[in-house]
Amino acid sequence: MKQVDQLLHARWIVTVNEHNDLFEYHTLVVDQSKIIDILPTELAKQSYRAHQVDDLGEQLLMPGLINAHTHLAMNLLRGFADDLPLMEWLEQQIWPAEGRWVDEQFVADGSELAMAELIRSGTTCFNDMYFFPEITAQVAQKAGLRASIGLMMIDFPTAWGSGPEEYLQKGLALQQKYQDHPLIRTAFAPHATYTVSDVPLLQLKQAAQQHNSAIHIHLHETAGEIALHEKQHGCRPLARLDKLGMLNANLQAVHMTQLSDEEIQQLADNGVQVIHCPESNLKLASGFAPIARLLAAGVNVALGTDGAASNNDLDLFAEMRTAALLAKGVAGDASVVPTTTALRMATINGAKALGIADQTGSLEVGKAADVIAIDLNTIETQPLYDPVSQLVYASSRNQITHLWVAGKQLLKERQLTTLDETQIIKKAQLWQKKIGGQ
Repeated sequence: MKQVDQLLHARWIVTVNEHNDLFEYHTLVVDQSKIIDILPTELAKQSYRAHQVDDLGEQLLMPGLINAHTHLAMNLLRGFADDLPLMEWLEQQIWPAEGRWVDEQFVADGSELAMAELIRSGTTCFNDMYFFPEITAQVAQKAGLRASIGLMMIDFPTAWGSGPEEYLQKGLALQQKYQDHPLIRTAFAPHATYTVSDVPLLQLKQAAQQHNSAIHIHLHETAGEIALHEKQHGCRPLARLDKLGMLNANLQAVHMTQLSDEEIQQLADNGVQVIHCPESNLKLASGFAPIARLLAAGVNVALGTDGAASNNDLDLFAEMRTAALLAKGVAGDASVVPTTTALRMATINGAKALGIADQTGSLEVGKAADVIAIDLNTIETQPLYDPVSQLVYASSRNQITHLWVAGKQLLKERQLTTLDETQIIKKAQLWQKKIGGQ
């Protein structure tokens, strides 16, 4: 019998591999942080001896979810400015609040609160865009999560820097620091085409090419954004990025609610990654991304929650359901975005968008053991005819029992193992009193 680190026995294993294989009464074999085998449980018991054995009974194992667009520290502004359109929300509420409150401690406490929520929600990897990214990276290391840390860029001064030159220099320094880290990578993160001018965008393009890094940007989020951009630049935002030579597989285009057929084909032809945030777009009345048309054109579409100030949660299980239902309504076709597609959008498609599909996003031999366990043996998910259908349409994040990243357990029986839940809640309540003036 071969000695390994872990054996995870479960009723179901949803692999999200190329064939969407679903195994029953199988075991995931983990050694040195990677999956080395998936085989029937009885055969696994005869073939392997493990330091840690988890017999999960009737539970289901699946890849950890990948939240492809977040502003984690904004968890401290959850519910702060609800029910407003995007630009009013940003300009009159969020930006003034950030100008007053955002500093290293805000980002540290907000990111820790968010990462605790991510773990309890089944997310093993996130793609962030916010100020003080070095702090977010430090908290991610403490939590044990896999992360893509956005190196923020915006034209005007903020608490993090005086302007584009300083943002770029700080970003390059952080990129170098984490270039060999096993769990943390970086991406250049210009806020949007309406807040970043051509010169900084070209500098980021050059830096991204030099370091083979992604560029993560809000794009085509609202009709108002498009109209303003046409007035100021004489073209739509996507056309401007095309002129700058920025349309390629390393571009992560977030939101994309306003797209023509020609633009969809342009995205497909250039391999641009689209990150869909359906619940945030609905809450801000930003529009409906044409997901069925994007997928039909061959565009890779991943899922993000956006920040908790505009969602108001980091729940990718809810996001999967909303994405599937909304796509059907927009397309007028109940067959678009079936359950397997929705699940792929929250897992392997996110890994593809972040450039890490060779490491995570599905349960396959050779990939990292980024795994979650979910209990479907509940009132809310019975009877069970199709496990994937239950995951997308009926289950909730509260049914997640365990979570591992690279084989390290971050959640055990719904309890955090790397973060202190009591202290996190106390810090959040102190910020509420401070920001709320109570």
